[in-house]
Amino acid sequence: RQEQAFSTPDKIVATDWIKGNASSTVTIIEYSDFQCPACALYYPVLEKLFNESSSTIRFVYRHFPLPQHQHALHASQASEAAGNQGKFWEMYSMIFSTQDEWKDLADAVPTFTTYAEKLGLDMNKYLADFDSKEVKEKIDNNLQGGVKAGINSTPTFYINGKKIQNPNGYDEFRKIIDEALGKTINENIPSPI
Repeated sequence: RQEQAFSTPDKIVATDWIKGNASSTVTIIEYSDFQCPACALYYPVLEKLFNESSSTIRFVYRHFPLPQHQHALHASQASEAAGNQGKFWEMYSMIFSTQDEWKDLADAVPTFTTYAEKLGLDMNKYLADFDSKEVKEKIDNNLQGGVKAGINSTPTFYINGKKIQNPNGYDEFRKIIDEALGKTINENIPSPI
């Protein structure tokens, strides 16, 4: 079986959702789908890693809504509309932590609207942004960047621009990050002459 070649994802840009240390030597990029069960399983793992390492890593979230998930695009739109009011990460957490509550609904949009209300958003702006061309283009740009990089499933993780096999839980993910941190630290230590 031939391995699929993956190219490096698009460079980090100002419009990416980033948290952590902006000048970190270790960057995790996740291409994710809010309705993906595996993405929801990784959510608490990533939160724990980030809470422990926010001063040493940078985390970038990118949308990759899969067509088989009927609410994935709307969930992305809700997070972007919240992000336009400075609440992306709060909406991200709300959507992932409640996936079981909305994933099987006929229409999840009212649920996402309730989340926006709970976050105290300006609802007129939220509703306008939710359906805006700008929000839809940003999500599509994330998606197309992922497709260009060879991604076809979620979640897909890159560490320092290199695609990794999805880690088997927290301990394995922590080890990969620690190795990346150690490697970058060791690369900055001058070798003895």
